[in-house]
Amino acid sequence: MFRQGDILIQPVAEEAVPASTRTLPPAPRDGRGRMVLALGEATGHAHAVRAPGSLHRSGHPFVPDYLHLPSGGRLVHEEHAAITLPTGWYRVIRQREYIPGAVRVVAD
Repeated sequence: MFRQGDILIQPVAEEAVPASTRTLPPAPRDGRGRMVLALGEATGHAHAVRAPGSLHRSGHPFVPDYLHLPSGGRLVHEEHAAITLPTGWYRVIRQREYIPGAVRVVAD
């Protein structure tokens, strides 16, 4: 398991990736060729991976996304140490917080 700021990345077996997720088209890469797991709204910094693979977004902020890295990769962010990710599938979870009357994804 890996954590970088408000992002939690859990290795999962391919069989644990929902079939509906695997059939989603991969999320587009940014202008720098990166898969952006989370973009900081205030700073513009990004938790991103530049490696062969695909990011499958659920479309709902409380449902995990899935990252496939067939040859591994590095998770980078301007304010955190880089993390080397081995080959495999990963569940990507955004940290949430409670505010009176609601739950929301943590804003960077």
